[in-house]
Amino acid sequence: MFRWHKLGKVFDPRLIEGRDWLKEFAQAPSAIVHEDFVRIYFSCRPPADAAGQYVSYSAYVDLDRTDLTKVLAVADRPILELGGLGCFDEFGTYPVSVIRHGAKFRAYYGGWTRCESVPFNVAIGCAESDDGKTFTRLGPGPIIGYSQDEPFVMSGPKIRRFGDSWYLFYIAGTQWKLVEGRPEPVYRIRMATSKDGLSWTKVGQDLIPPRIEADEAQASPDVFFRAGRYHMFFCYRHSEGYRNHERGYRIGYAFSDDLIRWQRNDKLAGLVPGATGWDAEMVSYPHVFEVDGQIYMAYLGNQVGREGFGLARLLEDRDAP
Repeated sequence: MFRWHKLGKVFDPRLIEGRDWLKEFAQAPSAIVHEDFVRIYFSCRPPADAAGQYVSYSAYVDLDRTDLTKVLAVADRPILELGGLGCFDEFGTYPVSVIRHGAKFRAYYGGWTRCESVPFNVAIGCAESDDGKTFTRLGPGPIIGYSQDEPFVMSGPKIRRFGDSWYLFYIAGTQWKLVEGRPEPVYRIRMATSKDGLSWTKVGQDLIPPRIEADEAQASPDVFFRAGRYHMFFCYRHSEGYRNHERGYRIGYAFSDDLIRWQRNDKLAGLVPGATGWDAEMVSYPHVFEVDGQIYMAYLGNQVGREGFGLARLLEDRDAP
């Protein structure tokens, strides 16, 4: 079992002033390690409009590399403006995953558009930046959109490079399920590969089997290589009544030797909701990264990150039990 020491909630968007576009949520954290700081990208929201509708922006917070609980700076503006009229990302950029590519930074993100019969649909877009602060779309359309076997909710991108290949782990919707008259999305974890990070070949199959129910929803597939094996942390929830402690998001775990065949064992994940406080309701959207030889997990707590994100440090064998 992985053993984690929780460092607590690190960033709370509700405490930030002077940014009317950043009022709540710090969702889907994703790290890039710099020389003196660690930049955590996340997605946030301004207040709802007069019709009760939200939009989502993506931003970042810089943490002190020597003390990741210390906030150094917060983005002055979104890293990417919303898409144009009718574009796939007209109403939101959430979530976002950033990777270095030569001297540039490349962001893969979920672009949201509103629908009539269901609340939204999502496709995956790509943008680049010279400084990691302001990104420019590669084009007005997505790099991975809907298809016959993946007809909606193409979201949750997590970008990784292993060897000479690019890997994009994402979620694909399997159905919209009506729950007390409200459509709820059900989605599974999938993967695509590329030689350049732009032209993608989909594997075309679910990677992780459901465990808690047939319509289990899965998200945030975060993969890293350690000790000769690939490890995936992800989150999962019930398809109905999941906005509470009993049926809300939990963090799961699977391992693989080839990135295609995965063995799931959620008991090994090691990070569960707290007894009280900001993550007592649920834990979700894990992101694992390394700083100076130490492994950390950034994750969301109650209401899927409405109150911000926290960090946990992986305890090694040398750490006292």
